[in-house]
Amino acid sequence: MSIENEYLRIVIDKFKSVKSLGDKTIEQLSEDEIHWTYNSESNSVAIIVKHISGNMISRWTDFLTTDGEKGNRNRDEEFTDDIPSKSELINIWEKGWKVLIDTLSSLSEQDLLKNITIRGENHLVLEAIERQMSHYSYHVGQIVYIGKLLKDQDWKTLSIPKGKSEEYLKEMLEKYQGQ
Repeated sequence: MSIENEYLRIVIDKFKSVKSLGDKTIEQLSEDEIHWTYNSESNSVAIIVKHISGNMISRWTDFLTTDGEKGNRNRDEEFTDDIPSKSELINIWEKGWKVLIDTLSSLSEQDLLKNITIRGENHLVLEAIERQMSHYSYHVGQIVYIGKLLKDQDWKTLSIPKGKSEEYLKEMLEKYQGQ
């Protein structure tokens, strides 16, 4: 077991965990709610999904051999809310995550210290992974926050419910006590 392989395993799990937060939020939203915006400067869940997916497809396609900002990407178009349905939103969401996870799964420990470019700027693969983890977590956090705003009392929590921290801690300690 090498630290590099453990890192790749852990980071794939972390990306999947971030995706899961988005999945569970999108699942709670209606067709209309995916298009809701607070004001003219804010983005809907549909726009955020389009942007994340567009970024993932651009950054992670031919990751080691081409610039992460592909010539066929139209980033500005990602901020147009034209997704016709929740099912199409989910297709777009899944497509981006598949490209990301497939690419990460194909990397070897030797790849982590290779150089790649994003908009012409050099990055170690390790650095590029961390950059995108921050970016995607930021946007999935926005999706979750929008979901909480919209669902209010109907929101199904994605983490430890308020007032249940002690109970959760006790459950976790009992679960892992023998390990």
